[in-house]
Amino acid sequence: MINQLKKHAEKIRFIIVGGLNTAIDFVILFALVSLGLPTIASNFISTSIAITFSFFANKKFTFKGTNNSNSRQVVLFLIITIFGMWVIQPIIIESIKLILGSAVANKYIILLIGKILATIVTLIWNYLMYRRFVFKKND
Repeated sequence: MINQLKKHAEKIRFIIVGGLNTAIDFVILFALVSLGLPTIASNFISTSIAITFSFFANKKFTFKGTNNSNSRQVVLFLIITIFGMWVIQPIIIESIKLILGSAVANKYIILLIGKILATIVTLIWNYLMYRRFVFKKND
């Protein structure tokens, strides 16, 4: 059991950071939508704040980065994260709105379902891309 935890420690740390990051994103998203901001604009703002937290938490906690030259990592991190959050997520959220819009009356339930699915997809995307390109062990 201990060996399994050690073997998957990085993934466990990523899930912890991802959970915190997701909570930040969701709370801000739903707060802004409830204040009347459009969904896509609210998602842009909430993900922008979450991206900032995510970079530092993943660098220091998840992947235990020690490289102090952040510029390359920041650029790669932003490209990967922005693609996930500003391309993949809106496509999934809007697709769910189209699919469920006539079947589910509550727009918040539709948004929640869309955001959950979008988050799952982008978490997988982010982990694979961060591990391979941003926080490589040889950096």
